[in-house]
Amino acid sequence: MGRKWYEDGKLLKKKNTFTDFIACAEHLMKSKYCSKEKLCISGKSAGGLLMGAVLNMRPDLFKAAIVGVPFVDALTTMLDPTIPLTTAEWEEWGDPREEEYYYYMKSYSPVDNVKAQEYPHILVTAGLNDPCVMYSEPAKFVAKLRELKRDDNLLLFKCEVGAGHNSKSGRY
Repeated sequence: MGRKWYEDGKLLKKKNTFTDFIACAEHLMKSKYCSKEKLCISGKSAGGLLMGAVLNMRPDLFKAAIVGVPFVDALTTMLDPTIPLTTAEWEEWGDPREEEYYYYMKSYSPVDNVKAQEYPHILVTAGLNDPCVMYSEPAKFVAKLRELKRDDNLLLFKCEVGAGHNSKSGRY
């Protein structure tokens, strides 16, 4: 889709990423490729932020979600320049020490936008030794979901003790 599409999905246009994803899900259903009863979504790391955001925005579209090592506490993480990847990621997400980016990021950061509503079945995973997304981010997301969600759907959290960002191999 090209460079322009990429540029239109970062910084102060990040929400376009979420609305594009939702539009794709709606199109799949409208075109009868699937239904809400069969659509499961999955994303890892920054893709986990996408999952968290769309689950908060349109939980009614999905049967289940697999959310792997998710970057779901974007605002808190991006405010801490001592975390190894933070300053390099400001080019993609913005620097929330600037007021405009702070409020925009807060408006979509999954942890900050969990609501008292029904959510689909959700599996969230984390790696205890993850150097990219600390296990506390997905744990905080799950805790907030457990506090606020209004349904009996499964909400599972699995933290792999020997895992990093990608696997238990110890490489990442």
